[in-house]
Amino acid sequence: MNEIQEQIASCKDLKSLEAIRISMLGKKGYFAEQFAKMKSLPKDEKKDFAQKLNEEKEDFLNLFQVAKMKLEAIAIAEEMKEESVDVTLFNSKPTCGALHPVMATMDKIIEYFVSMNFSIEEGPLVEDDFHNFEALNLPKYHPARDMQDTFYFKDSMLLRTHTSPVQIRTMLNQKPPIRIISPGAVFRRDYDLTHTPMFHQVEGLVVDKTGAVSFANLKYILEDFLKYMFGDVRVRFRPSFFPFTEPSTEVDISCIFCKGSGCRVCSHTGWLEVLGSGVVDPNVFKAVELKDVSGYAFGLGVERFAMLLHRIPDLRSLFEGDLRLLEQFR
Repeated sequence: MNEIQEQIASCKDLKSLEAIRISMLGKKGYFAEQFAKMKSLPKDEKKDFAQKLNEEKEDFLNLFQVAKMKLEAIAIAEEMKEESVDVTLFNSKPTCGALHPVMATMDKIIEYFVSMNFSIEEGPLVEDDFHNFEALNLPKYHPARDMQDTFYFKDSMLLRTHTSPVQIRTMLNQKPPIRIISPGAVFRRDYDLTHTPMFHQVEGLVVDKTGAVSFANLKYILEDFLKYMFGDVRVRFRPSFFPFTEPSTEVDISCIFCKGSGCRVCSHTGWLEVLGSGVVDPNVFKAVELKDVSGYAFGLGVERFAMLLHRIPDLRSLFEGDLRLLEQFR
C-alpha cells in the first residue's frame, strides 16, 4: 500500500490517477486478483483475509478520493486561468447616448408650440370609427377614407390613422377657447422610401368664439414655426382639400437644399411640401355640438421634418436600428 500511496501522490493529472484506479479496482486489477485467491484458502483463514483486504481497499479509496478532489481543483483553476478575460485590456472610452432623430425633432416641434401657449393633449392609439373618421367629416363610404390605408379591427375599431381624434375628444370634453397640439404615433398600411406603417404626427387645433380665430392667425403661426425649424426660408400656401377643413391649404417652404433654385430633392420646383392646414369645417363643429365658434387646424409628419433637417434620404432607415446611422446623432 505504501507503494500505491507514493504513486497516487506523484500523479500530476486526473488521467494518470484514473489509470491507478483501474489497475487497483478493475476486473483484472489488484483487488480482483486478491479476492480470487480466497477460493484456495482454508475456511478458517478466509474471514481474516477478506477483512484485511476490505480494509486495504477502503484505505485505497480514501487516498484516491482525496487525490481526485485535489487534482480536480487544480484542473478547474487551470481552465479558469486559460478562459479568463483581462478587463483592463478594454480601454475604450464610454460613450453617451442620444435622442433618436425622430424624437429629437418632435421635442423641438413641441418646444415651439408650448412657448406659444399651446397645451399638449394625447389620446388612445386604438380608436373607433366616430372619432377617427365620422366626426372629422369623413362619413362611411367617403372616398377620402381610401387615402388613409387603415388597419381595422372588429367592431369598427382601428389603429388611428392620424392624431386628429385627439382634437375631437378635446372638443367634446373642453369648452372653448381651445389651443392644443396632439403629438403621437399613427398607423397606415404603407411602406416605401417616404412612408412606414407606423410614424409620428403633431397636429394643432385652435378654437374660439366666432371671429376670434381666422386664417390670418393660422398663416402667421405657421410661417413663424417653419422659420424656427428651418431658418430663413420662404413659405407659401397652396389651395388643397381636406375633409375636416375648409378652406384647406398645403404649406411649402423654399427648398433648403438648393435655396429655391431647383434640385433633385425638390423635383426642380424650388419648393418642398411640409404640412397641411386649414380653417375647421363647420361639419366638424356640428359633430361635437359646438356653436358660434371658429378655428383652425394643422398637421405635420415628424419623420418628414427629421429627414429634411438631417438630410436622410430613406425614411425606413430611421426604424432599422442601424447604429452606423444613429451614432451620428450623438
